[in-house]
Amino acid sequence: MARRNTTDLCGILPFDKSSGPSSHDIINIVRRISGEGRVGHAGTLDPMATGLLVVLLGPATRLARFLTAESKTYRAKITFGSATDTDDADGEIISTLPVPSQVSEVGFVEACIEGLIGQRDQLPPAYSAIKLGGTKAYTVARRGETPELQPRTVRIDDARLITLDGGPPPTWDVELSVSKGTYIRSIARDLGSALGTAAHLSELRRSRSGTVDVGQAITADIIKGHSGSVSEFFIDPVETLGFPVIQIGDDQAAAASNGCRLSIDPLDSEPAIDTPLTVVDRSRIIGIFSSDGARLIPMLILPGDAPLLRHP
Repeated sequence: MARRNTTDLCGILPFDKSSGPSSHDIINIVRRISGEGRVGHAGTLDPMATGLLVVLLGPATRLARFLTAESKTYRAKITFGSATDTDDADGEIISTLPVPSQVSEVGFVEACIEGLIGQRDQLPPAYSAIKLGGTKAYTVARRGETPELQPRTVRIDDARLITLDGGPPPTWDVELSVSKGTYIRSIARDLGSALGTAAHLSELRRSRSGTVDVGQAITADIIKGHSGSVSEFFIDPVETLGFPVIQIGDDQAAAASNGCRLSIDPLDSEPAIDTPLTVVDRSRIIGIFSSDGARLIPMLILPGDAPLLRHP
């Protein structure tokens, strides 16, 4: 396997994806323009979806497991009366059903949306990237087979109706804040079923991922037309991670960079046990640590030769 090109780039790049390209297409654009082969993201977007894709470059790709765990906010349109094989507008219509009149009544719709808030079990879409014995579910579905997916526990933290179009077909425009692993397509599908009809996701835009807002993001046109380094579009990694910050001096920085456990005694305050902490020196993030009450324990150490720089 050919080794990917490496540069001194290390950072977090918020990207506003248009409808059509896959998340992997965006990664390839960033690789080509930046020259950096180590590019990843903190949570995929389906090709139909638009909005925020948090792209990671260089050693910052190692932060993905911390950033993908964040909750995400979406603007979604749900169309009633038809179901598709993918549960969204990219799929083929597999059934059409009459739509009850209350689906177009504001009071009823607001109550339904509010009722979504909370924890629930959710069956992922058949056309998803979940792996089953090493094979992605959508590969199984494209063979005409039914992937044996298991329900997952997800959480909807907030849900509200933005606008209601009575149709035909009726369409709900909603905003949803959800936990990691929640499929908005499945929410649309399940709403149709619960209301005695069919439904699918007709539009989706991610507006927020953790602490990052789509208003901070750049588009493909901007990055393609930019003559400077993509690092000019990097956002503050300390703010992006959103963890409590531990500032250490030069004497501890060398030990921390080598993955050593650090005594908590010199710190100004005692950090919460088992909470991820961003450990920094004067200008860069050294790594992510946790506390056992007496020491700081390394969870991830970032290399000093390609530093993830703090913003002034």
